[in-house]
Amino acid sequence: MNAIRSISEFHRLLSLPEPRHPLVSVIDLNESVFLEDDVWKGFVNRFYCVALKREARGKIRYGQQHYDYNKGVLSFTAPNQVQYLDLNNVECGSGYLLVFHPDFLLAHPLSSNISGYNFFSYAVNEALHLSAEEEDDLIVIFNKINKECGHIDRYTQQIILSQIELLLNYSTRFYERQFITRKNHNHQLIAKFERLVNEYFDSSTAAQQDLLTVQRAAELMNLSPNYLSDLLRMHTGQNTQQHIHQKLIEKAKEKLSTTNLSVSEIAYTLGFEHAQSFSTLFKKKTSLSPLEFRQAFN
Repeated sequence: MNAIRSISEFHRLLSLPEPRHPLVSVIDLNESVFLEDDVWKGFVNRFYCVALKREARGKIRYGQQHYDYNKGVLSFTAPNQVQYLDLNNVECGSGYLLVFHPDFLLAHPLSSNISGYNFFSYAVNEALHLSAEEEDDLIVIFNKINKECGHIDRYTQQIILSQIELLLNYSTRFYERQFITRKNHNHQLIAKFERLVNEYFDSSTAAQQDLLTVQRAAELMNLSPNYLSDLLRMHTGQNTQQHIHQKLIEKAKEKLSTTNLSVSEIAYTLGFEHAQSFSTLFKKKTSLSPLEFRQAFN
């Protein structure tokens, strides 16, 4: 896998001059031309990227899925995420790329807080669709960062990072708006997730496979784990793990109260490899051990 290690190298691959700051840059897509290079066939960046594409069209592969992207989207990429770009199907269009190296965050609270912005691990098809007004708000921030890159002094890092943090907080707000406004689509996804969990625990699937995990549920939904959890939390107040555990405990209670299966057998039918792990989770969620629940019920 090819690695694009520096922002200078990224500039070169986009046919751009050296960045004005070695650790942060705002790239105008109008001025970018992708060099014919094998790196695009499979690569990871060593830096964060926030892409605002206004009239961009193309095809990109993320994991095992191919996605077409169109105008007016904001997407986020964290360091070391595997990407593939098809140069035969790319039109840069207009827009901006904000790229910044993790080293630029050192000694700043954002260095530890940035992991809380889950959209850096969303898939390409889970990009943020902006209104014209939202787009304008973010472009103002891109321009301020770009201007500040020309002033490298002891204030530069603090000023630029405050603008990056503002951009990320705006993005959080806009994603919450998108979760709400795309109600019909999101309700369909939630209904699909609920069917998936119910079918998993209502059949012999669990006994035949490992315990249902957040990662596995997201894969079956063709969503990234963080996007699925954020979507569920916004609409139901519970994340994916909480939903899975709630259904698991419901099924465990049903089996404990209506069957003569042993605790170990119940654990196995729910997908647990070890009965102790099941008992520990059950007690954590109900304050009773499986046997104590069965005795209390009877």
